[in-house]
Amino acid sequence: MTARLVVLISGSGSNLQALIDACADPAYGATVVAVGADRDGIEGLERARRADIPTFVHRVSDFETRDAFDRAVRDSAAAFEPDLVVSAGFLKILGDAFLDRFDAAYINTHNSLLPSFPGMRGPAAALEYGVKITGATLFLCDKGVDTGQIIAQVAVPVADDDTLDTLTERIKVAERAQLVECVGRMARDGWRVEGRHVRIG
Repeated sequence: MTARLVVLISGSGSNLQALIDACADPAYGATVVAVGADRDGIEGLERARRADIPTFVHRVSDFETRDAFDRAVRDSAAAFEPDLVVSAGFLKILGDAFLDRFDAAYINTHNSLLPSFPGMRGPAAALEYGVKITGATLFLCDKGVDTGQIIAQVAVPVADDDTLDTLTERIKVAERAQLVECVGRMARDGWRVEGRHVRIG
């Protein structure tokens, strides 16, 4: 059976494109069945449309409460019966209504080696702190901010002459490769959660 992926995005969709490309190989074991976004007019939605993948858009401003937004995203994603929901540059934190439905099946990437440097400033915080190694983390989303169980991590050295732009770009490359590899493994081999540990296979 091929695993069904719903991918959530907010921008250009470079991670989405990497997943679409990987899914073109039947041996990868997964298919992107829908793409959701929190805004219109973004390149990521165009990538999905070019690949004939259904899309849905829910803007926070269209809802009276965040819970209503969460429920709308949940219901739209659930309609496609995904095995895994992938946050690929989705810039909204989803609450209980969504997380309770997709418990242990909603994953996200972060541009640091968690638990170090959570939040929106991962690469900048790493540079400011002076660490010599940072990287990217793939994790299960929970009700905290970047606090879920870690699925995988990849290290990225920090060069003496790194700027925020150069470091961020190298992290993105590593992050993308890790996302594609791990989603494929989860799709083919399954996964289970044991306390703080995620076991693939």
